[in-house]
Amino acid sequence: MTHTDHQTMRRVLRREIAGTIGLLTDEHDFRAMRRYRSFAFDDHTIYLQQVEALLKTRASRGSHTTVALFDPLEYAEFCADTGLDPDIPSSRTRFTAELAATGPSLPYDGQPLADLVPDLIDEAVRQATWEYAATLLTRLGACATCGEDIGRAAFARASSLLVRILDTAGPGHRHLVCSVSSTPEALVSVLHADDDAKGSTELDEAEALEFTTVLALGIATQSTGGLVMRTSTPGTADTIYGWRLRGDGLEPLTAGEVFDAYCTDIESGDLISPESNVDYTVPPDLGETGGRGHTH
Repeated sequence: MTHTDHQTMRRVLRREIAGTIGLLTDEHDFRAMRRYRSFAFDDHTIYLQQVEALLKTRASRGSHTTVALFDPLEYAEFCADTGLDPDIPSSRTRFTAELAATGPSLPYDGQPLADLVPDLIDEAVRQATWEYAATLLTRLGACATCGEDIGRAAFARASSLLVRILDTAGPGHRHLVCSVSSTPEALVSVLHADDDAKGSTELDEAEALEFTTVLALGIATQSTGGLVMRTSTPGTADTIYGWRLRGDGLEPLTAGEVFDAYCTDIESGDLISPESNVDYTVPPDLGETGGRGHTH
């Protein structure tokens, strides 16, 4: 086999190797990494430009790249736990490889880095929210009365409610928000749902898992909270309705309550103008599944 053949084979193999880039998304994290002498960059803007150029080059060669959120604090902890020197490039490579498997990451599909960074941060927030809610659910243990695992039962209940909410919603793009405010940390989770060509509901699995876990935590702890659904269909007014958490079920909000929630500034409490082409209404009946049931 000729030398040229070997080079061609290597180029083909490079295209088939998936790579991961650990990205420092903000100036604060970038400055934290500058304390390492082996970190070659001294300007965050130039660093981002170089990362974007590398991503474009890899994409033009047919290489798949995943972009992961690089956290300097987590990196320092990783090096301390594994005995690695944090001030050598190979340690950063090892940490980035770990991020690809466990940390927040997104595939690079040719989008501008300015668009990818907010999505990556949202992914990190979503993963942290899920991990926090899941940890609290696990710590609840078993019901002192019936012995049932409280977290597991609440998750099953939340899953059932979510299915009913999506099944009873009208067609179109659905934007569902769940807020739980009386746990140790206030939590907010967002779920998007669309219809595919066959009319079936399409969900992002990670979004759905986080949403269900946050709802389950609200149910298990009987926290103050609620859900709001917004459905958008081209050519028609958006529809908005919602529920408040009540026991292990959901209590419908009136159209007036939904209107007040959307037309009040959360921080100041001042009234704001309602959106045009929006119908504030009562939610559809969820049936027995949506009613109040046994709580621990």
